Amino acid sequence: MRERPQQVAKTLDRQPVVAGLPRLRPEWVLAGVGAVVAACAIGALSGPVRIPLRVVVEAVVSPSSAQVGVGPDANNLSILWSLRFPRVVLGALVGAMLATAGAAYQGVFRNPLADPYLLGSASGAVLGATVAIVFASGGAVFGVSIVPAAAFAGAGMAVAVTYLLGSSLTGRRSTTTLILAGVAVAAFLTSVQAYVQQVQTESLRQVYSWILGRLVTAGWDGVGLVAPYAAIGIAIILAHRRLLDAMAVGDEEVAGLGVSPRRVRLVVVAAATLCTAAAVAAGGAIGFVGIIVPHAVRMVFGTSYRVVLPMSMLLGGAFLVLADTAARTLASPAEVPIGAITAMVGAPFFLVLLRSTTVREP
Repeated sequence: MRERPQQVAKTLDRQPVVAGLPRLRPEWVLAGVGAVVAACAIGALSGPVRIPLRVVVEAVVSPSSAQVGVGPDANNLSILWSLRFPRVVLGALVGAMLATAGAAYQGVFRNPLADPYLLGSASGAVLGATVAIVFASGGAVFGVSIVPAAAFAGAGMAVAVTYLLGSSLTGRRSTTTLILAGVAVAAFLTSVQAYVQQVQTESLRQVYSWILGRLVTAGWDGVGLVAPYAAIGIAIILAHRRLLDAMAVGDEEVAGLGVSPRRVRLVVVAAATLCTAAAVAAGGAIGFVGIIVPHAVRMVFGTSYRVVLPMSMLLGGAFLVLADTAARTLASPAEVPIGAITAMVGAPFFLVLLRSTTVREP
């Protein structure tokens, strides 16, 4: 008799499929949460206006103090709640989505170099959001911004085309053919995006600024827009973390447990695509987060997805908050694109990863 997915999850929780894989320890979670809190504190304290730590603590402990509007700290509290707090929270959400999506892609396709740009998902999201910015001025429908919707539509289209193309090459979907199809789709979508930019030159500067990555938010509206996508996508991926451990052994191992590998792959890819689209819509094209963070987690904590996924979520959020802080302070009062900061860190890391023989594959 075939086991239900819930029963399979409980079985995998009690006895790991791969011997020796570590479980998630409470102290590791506390360390990850501490890293997020520390990064957010650094982000809140950094900026052209110097704000004492005492005021930041007061703002967190007593949020109502920002609504009073009087007193020596009134301006600082207003800056924190209207500008800095929303930005660091948005950065944490975007970083968590990109890192979790990268780890999920690496697990599903058993490819250590996979990231949210796999299957053309990020390129599709960038194209969709670019079209929304250029032709609809980033407007809203029923009070909801169309940029995230356009980004997800573009990402979904790219993944669908990649799946169709990958299966038509050999008659079946293998990891290699899907990756090659994803590269081809991403290249095509990037060329279409370049054409759109050249045709609509009046929006060129705005689109370029967005493509290079930024976390500019007018307040908590941007956070509220991204948070549901992050919650849904990350929750689905985390719910499949034990099955990803089984999939690391092989599709036969998952099928032997009574679960369809194709279903697991489809659900996880859809959730990772949702995270990628939301991250691109909120922060533009920010690369390398999905490569740097999951591999750093594997080097320190091990290869089990019960550890890799939640720790990637936490440390991805902390990493992007710190990258955004560097982006807006290194050349102050000007702001460096956050994508340039992550590339400065990610490109050398990627080269080291390619040359290293000690990095363990997922």
